[in-house]
Amino acid sequence: MTTPHAQRRQALACQLGAGGIALIPTATEQPRNRDNGFPFRHDSYFYYLTGFTEPQALLVLTAEGESTLFCAPKDLEREIWDGYRLGPEAAPAALGVDAAHSFAELGARLPRLLENRSQVWFPFATHPGLAAQVEGWLGQVRARARFGALCPAQQGDLCTLLDEMRLVKDAHELATMRRAAEISAGAHVRAMQQSARMLRAGQDLREYHLDAELLHEFRRHGAQSPAYGSIVAAGANACVLHYRADAAPLRDGELVLIDAGCELDGYASDITRTFPANGRFTGPQRALYDLVLASQEAAVAATRPGNRFNDPHDATVAVLAQGLLDLGLLDKGKVGSAQDVIEQRAYFPFYMHRTGHWLGMDVHDCGSYVEPSEVGQTSQRQDPLSGETITNRPSRILRPGMVLTIEPGLYVRPAEGVPEAFWNLGIRIEDDAVVTEGGCELITRGVPVAADAIEALMRD
Repeated sequence: MTTPHAQRRQALACQLGAGGIALIPTATEQPRNRDNGFPFRHDSYFYYLTGFTEPQALLVLTAEGESTLFCAPKDLEREIWDGYRLGPEAAPAALGVDAAHSFAELGARLPRLLENRSQVWFPFATHPGLAAQVEGWLGQVRARARFGALCPAQQGDLCTLLDEMRLVKDAHELATMRRAAEISAGAHVRAMQQSARMLRAGQDLREYHLDAELLHEFRRHGAQSPAYGSIVAAGANACVLHYRADAAPLRDGELVLIDAGCELDGYASDITRTFPANGRFTGPQRALYDLVLASQEAAVAATRPGNRFNDPHDATVAVLAQGLLDLGLLDKGKVGSAQDVIEQRAYFPFYMHRTGHWLGMDVHDCGSYVEPSEVGQTSQRQDPLSGETITNRPSRILRPGMVLTIEPGLYVRPAEGVPEAFWNLGIRIEDDAVVTEGGCELITRGVPVAADAIEALMRD
């Protein structure tokens, strides 16, 4: 039976061109301190083509579809300390590659594999030192010119091919992402309920308490790690976009923003929910929350095949612009209509990020946001805030199998002219959306999103 990884290798081989060869290394191990390393995480491109999670590895793939893996050799003494190694002898049967050698032989074997190839592909600007390493191998090929060896005359950025492949997920990938989303949704539910429970009991409640609930639920269901550093932001901390869970107290009457998702078998999930720490929204909190939710609903409706990647963002901004005027956060007498708010980007002090990003093996996954067939169609505009000239290109056309986040937000800091009732409120709502034939599927709605449903969950 052909594995998904083998199918991807074959699909990539067909794009390398006659005589092409591709080099795909995994990530390098990173030291944490003097005698300890950070937990190893494979390179996503490498894992996409191999399913192999060990360090010290590199895949070589030819246009003819021949695959060679270099990996750490078996070493019983080191395995006592560092854990089991698959080894080159077992790799072909386990991973479906044609051949495997010790990673220590890379320098000796690579130049011979590069001989008489027309083009060498590798990921540009992703592995420090790799380009210099390739140059060194090519230098050894040139040194054999008097023996009839031909050196590749061209180099290609492998990211341009793999990014397009990874942008549309296959059935295997979507199944993994749905399971990751399910686990992460359960973790958010657990954190919400624990928040209300501890406050009702009069216990000291800190951001790290909810961070611990998230981690517990991720690992309890088999996820290997968080997909990114979890954000657990109490009160005014929610107005810091990349705030990390720390020790701030969660107070009765304040909101909590949690942006967290697990990584399962190499694939990320990404969920944000904002909820009252005690389980009950105040009037101003509810008004601002309902506005953000309405803007997300507009973005969800715009996420469908044939629409552009920018369409959900534009739909979000249209709703937020009118809502900021209606709630008095923007003065109609100063900024004008909702259309004026959009054209002048007057919403920017409250909403300063985009409404989504690609999601997959990386939480901000690879893939161009410009439609490849229209990349040459440009127009220019002047940004009303910075005065900078910006070149516009047509944004990506959405197609079934693409996965993106939909995450509008509003962040209200104390400022002159801003009603004090909204000060220090930071609200973001984020779901993961799979583009389908008829629209999109939100795979993260295992955690409630409507204000009434959140309150009901936290009363339970």
